[in-house]
Amino acid sequence: MSKPVPSLKVHPDDNVSIVLTAGGLPAGTELDTGAVLKDDVPFGHKVALTDIPKGGAVIRYGVTIGLARQDLGKGAWVNEYMIELPEAPHLDSLKAPAEAPASLPPLEGYTFEGYRNADGSVGTRNLLGISISVQCVAGVVEHAVRRIREELLPLYPNVDDVVPLTHSYGCGVAINATDAYIPIRTIKNIALNPNFGGEVMVVALGCEKLRPEMIMTEGDATATKMYLQDEGLTGFSAMVDDILLQAQIHLERLNKRQRETCPVSDLVVGMQCGGSDAFSGITANPMLGAAADLIVRAGGSVMFSEVTEVRDSVHLLPPRAASPEVVEGLVREMAWYDAYLAKGGADRSANTTPGNKAGGLSGIVEKSLGSVAKSGSSPIVDVIGPGERLRRKGLTFAATPAGDFVCGTLQLAAGMNLHIFTTGRGTPYNLPTTPTIKVATNSTLASRWFDIMDVDAGRIASGEITVEEGGWELFRLILDIASGRRKTAADKLGIRNDLVLFNPAPVT
Repeated sequence: MSKPVPSLKVHPDDNVSIVLTAGGLPAGTELDTGAVLKDDVPFGHKVALTDIPKGGAVIRYGVTIGLARQDLGKGAWVNEYMIELPEAPHLDSLKAPAEAPASLPPLEGYTFEGYRNADGSVGTRNLLGISISVQCVAGVVEHAVRRIREELLPLYPNVDDVVPLTHSYGCGVAINATDAYIPIRTIKNIALNPNFGGEVMVVALGCEKLRPEMIMTEGDATATKMYLQDEGLTGFSAMVDDILLQAQIHLERLNKRQRETCPVSDLVVGMQCGGSDAFSGITANPMLGAAADLIVRAGGSVMFSEVTEVRDSVHLLPPRAASPEVVEGLVREMAWYDAYLAKGGADRSANTTPGNKAGGLSGIVEKSLGSVAKSGSSPIVDVIGPGERLRRKGLTFAATPAGDFVCGTLQLAAGMNLHIFTTGRGTPYNLPTTPTIKVATNSTLASRWFDIMDVDAGRIASGEITVEEGGWELFRLILDIASGRRKTAADKLGIRNDLVLFNPAPVT
């Protein structure tokens, strides 16, 4: 007689467990919980551990993730078709704690090698970023960037790369519309990211609504701009040559920069997940949360984001608020996004993708509970809106959409100098502007995508390592990547993805 097959029950109160066997399990399989499968159940999906009546709570993480649409017998496959979403937490119920949460004990003695900027920020890369004021010039800039890489970069060995900061904004937009400030400040703040060394270079067309001055800092004597419609430029080659001449000015200064020893307090790490699965909330995201706590303890800054992936767990955050203003910020950003979704005829349930569901996530509540694990247990010191710059060291909620590249772009604008991205379904995601460490939530994916993933968090589910051990492993990897001692898998492969602006304003 075969032995019962192990499954994963996250919390003692759960009435479902997760199939751990790669490839799934057939009907008739007995689990170690005593349940016998009534159906074939895919890898990562849930099994009822007891009879759940129609309308009864389906419980995971010790929390109701949905209500059964039908009677579910013990051993039944529990998927998205069998669950209705419970009501979202009421924002007016969110209250600041009577006392601010205690800080975690300090962590001392850890450093990395970074590029110190004049404003005190630190880059993990030494890049020339070329901003544009309108999408019309993107093709010309990308052509110029190819020439800069071929002709100029070999002359400036201390510069890592040149990056075109292209986007689809600037022309045909309602520049004075209520929400136009979001894409405008995003473009401006991206140019100020620490990895660009304070060198702001803007290429414009000349007739666009988004004027270069709107994305340049007043009084910045080192910033440069040029217009392709300048009457002094005759022909395409003259345009490109002028871009190269201006690039040389910035490359000269960037090339003088050297890495120096910096405290972890100069790290600004953005946490994000994409292609989530049922393991995200029990392996990779808790590992990120453990690493986040270490960074915060060492005085550094960490951002977690994705409003729709926090909305259903937002009630868990106020007890960690360092001030009443943090709770006010959470309410403000959640309410803004609720209204934004409603205006578009969508709701929070639209977040969960077909890939999420194929990976075992039955809805946004379950996904949200796993997503907030990235934030660890540190006090939350601030809440910033989309496109805003980070204001405080410690743990910040940066309000962004959940779309991978939109979120990453906004975290870049906030000032992150290193990015961590978890995935259970697999994605070759990589930002060209900042090192992007990719963490696989399960060992099946880590093995299949062995040369694209950096960390296998599936070892937590198998018991090979603990969440705490994984957090320390990731923390040390962060310091190595930030110092340039190691490269991420995606950087070794040369994978680059475009930045994507969040523009809730009208296009005319």
